[in-house]
Amino acid sequence: MNLPAVAADAPRVYLAGPEVFLPDAEAVLARKRAVCARLGLVAVVPLTDAPAPAAAEAMKRAFAISAGNEALIRSCIAVIANLTPFRGASADVGTVYELGFARGLGLGLYAYTNDPRDYAARAIERPDGLDIEDFGLSDNLMLEGGIAAAGGVFVRASAAPEDPWRDLGVFEACARAASRRLTEPALARR
Repeated sequence: MNLPAVAADAPRVYLAGPEVFLPDAEAVLARKRAVCARLGLVAVVPLTDAPAPAAAEAMKRAFAISAGNEALIRSCIAVIANLTPFRGASADVGTVYELGFARGLGLGLYAYTNDPRDYAARAIERPDGLDIEDFGLSDNLMLEGGIAAAGGVFVRASAAPEDPWRDLGVFEACARAASRRLTEPALARR
């Protein structure tokens, strides 16, 4: 896929999300890169920008992937994170880690979910009697709280119900918000 030309000094944004687990991950991420390029952003994608090393031992390979992803995040000025619930009621834990890592570095935080329901509406009460967090937020309060404290944007909307992992409408709305903030001279480098 040919990407639109982007200025050499265009803001670099790390795309965090569980799309890396899709069977057609490279195609989906290429479409996301194209959206970002059209908006004046350089999308950095862990699957292709830090390919998995060929290590025989699984743990060494896993730790090398982790280190590579952290290096990519450090090379960016912001993260755009897909916080759509993944394999349960909450966002992908790897994506959540990457968002927290970026917050600790002081990077710009932008996130979205393709499921507009509150966390409490998605969580199933368990017989253990533990409370379910209910603040009217999409997920754990630390996620939206950190994004807000960083001056970021969180977009909550419905994607096409038949394929929320490949519908990029909500992602594009989030990327557009990031682009507006990151490409404005007064707000650049935030």
